[in-house]
Amino acid sequence: MSMPKRIKPEFLSFGAEVRRLRKASGLNQQQLADLVNVTRSYITQVESGRTRCRRDFALRLDRGLKSGTTIVQAWDELLESIKSDKYPEFFANFPRAEQSAIMLRAYEDRVVYGLFQSEAYARVLLNDSDAIKNRMRRQEILCRTPAPTVTAVMDETVLYREVGGKAVMKAQLESLLELSDREKINLQIAPIRYVRNVWATFAIATLPDQRQVVYTAKAYGGETSTDPAHVALVNETMATLQAEALNVRDTRALIRKVIEERWI
Repeated sequence: MSMPKRIKPEFLSFGAEVRRLRKASGLNQQQLADLVNVTRSYITQVESGRTRCRRDFALRLDRGLKSGTTIVQAWDELLESIKSDKYPEFFANFPRAEQSAIMLRAYEDRVVYGLFQSEAYARVLLNDSDAIKNRMRRQEILCRTPAPTVTAVMDETVLYREVGGKAVMKAQLESLLELSDREKINLQIAPIRYVRNVWATFAIATLPDQRQVVYTAKAYGGETSTDPAHVALVNETMATLQAEALNVRDTRALIRKVIEERWI
């Protein structure tokens, strides 16, 4: 029996960008196919990373989706990454790496992890309609088939820090309980205590070929890296946090307790 062909993570990320822009335009695959004069199956192949389209097709996609030069720029970056056999520049944009990841791990110390935020909660934090829509679109990967495995450790203070009022917090924490019951989602709460080497929030995306991209929050924006030393340090920190955090069952019990005592 022949082994299935491995899909390059760069192709997966390019396809995810096409899919994101298509959905943002309110089109299904057949409608986009009709716009750019190809079959629906070809759109499926591009979005799933199973084929590399030509540059002129990327231009047609931009015209059809009215996305300026977004797709053709992603295509140019994809081509450059193939030529240089290194990580493409668009992985400097962590959400794009996130879209093709098979596993995501993250630590948050002030607010709910972005992929777990309810729309009402995110609306208070972002206060920008485009940013809110983008955050909600990012969360679509949780319903993808196959979905990535997602592990998030959050500081206990996140459960108590009021964002948007009691009703928003109650709904957000109830949403966390629902998410924590999903097969591929692991949610842990870290008790309020000092943990060695934890100085900032971060996220780790593991791609289909096992390469990893890390994102670390900074005072002014954030930093994305694939440097082996940075990746090793963040992985070590994540392991320490998970060891210090409550297990999944105790985390659920604490969330229920906080809802009842503070947000009802």
